Amino acid sequence: MGVRDEAKRRLLAKAEELIDELLAWDQEKEKPTLTEIEDVVLRLRKELGEEMAEVVISLQERNRLVPGPACPKCGGEMRYKGQKANGVECRAGTLQAERGYYHCPECGEGFFPPGSATGVEGSGLE
Repeated sequence: MGVRDEAKRRLLAKAEELIDELLAWDQEKEKPTLTEIEDVVLRLRKELGEEMAEVVISLQERNRLVPGPACPKCGGEMRYKGQKANGVECRAGTLQAERGYYHCPECGEGFFPPGSATGVEGSGLE
């Protein structure tokens, strides 16, 4: 099974899980209000959105490992230390993403490329 097929399988499984949860909730609620329906739908949508973002980030990381970037603190060459989990704050919520991690042997600085939209290198995704 290819990487794309595995990502699709993961997303479909999550969507099916959330649909089952919604339908089970609907059977249990006799007469939900519009607000209650919105609350459950928005929560499930958030979960699916986070899963989708995590899968795409994972796919991107496999395609774009950055070899030996310059340390943002001292300028020395950083060393790749493998994939590590990193919490990423974004509009979809807090995502746990496996990302390439680099470490500077000179000053000890850690780095998760490719950087962030804030311009602070290593603190998030572009």
